[in-house]
Amino acid sequence: MTVLQAVLLGVVQGLTEFLPVSSTAHLLIIPHYLGWPDPGAAFSAAIQLGTLAAVFVYFAGDIKRLSGAAIEGLRHRNLRHTPDSLIAWSIIPATIPIGVLGLGLSDFIETEFRSLAVVASALIALALFLLVAERRGKRTREMGQLRFWQVQVIGFCQALALIPGCSRSGSTIMGGLFCGLRRSEAARFSFVLGLPAIGASGLLKLIELIETQPPGEGLLSLAAGIVAAAISGYLSIGFLLRFLERHGTYWFAYYRICLGLFILSGLYL
Repeated sequence: MTVLQAVLLGVVQGLTEFLPVSSTAHLLIIPHYLGWPDPGAAFSAAIQLGTLAAVFVYFAGDIKRLSGAAIEGLRHRNLRHTPDSLIAWSIIPATIPIGVLGLGLSDFIETEFRSLAVVASALIALALFLLVAERRGKRTREMGQLRFWQVQVIGFCQALALIPGCSRSGSTIMGGLFCGLRRSEAARFSFVLGLPAIGASGLLKLIELIETQPPGEGLLSLAAGIVAAAISGYLSIGFLLRFLERHGTYWFAYYRICLGLFILSGLYL
């Protein structure tokens, strides 16, 4: 992979990681139609470190508040000491499903799951669930009003992101809407919930790539992709929060359906 290709894919990763349209799907589709080689699951996971950095910068206040609340919960020997301490400590068990399934299904994720037929089907399926969540969700709760079991429901939804095309942000925003969160709050919680999963996956794959990539242009391309993902990711967060507040996820759902049908028509017609 050239540096230019890595930068373009990094920009795509940053723009689509937080939008509920599936960054993995776009990292598969764009190289396919441009005639580039598949960047691979390891590269896709590693450049997520760029978007992880974007979340840390954009949501520094939320992360600082939740971290402080988690420490307060320990100090008072009560993990439910405040709503924020409950949320902070609920994130750990909510991350277990995606971690366990990710390790157990790693071979499938890096091979069979990366077919365009799977991606197209997942794009359409999650779009339909998003539309249902928009209609059924009450959209009245703030992030701090979530109960422990609701955080776990959103955590299980996050595990759907292991299927390319589902979208981690899309599945967790969907879960948040079903649990009654306001749209922007569902997105904010999606970003915070994803920190452990994105960080662990990205670091593991980064180590794997550093060990297997020859020094030189390969590692330079990886670094360029991470930086590009960080910049474009930071810019896309603010856009998503404003867009969701005004328009919801409807347009993203329609886009997913159109893209999925386009891929399927190219494969079978």
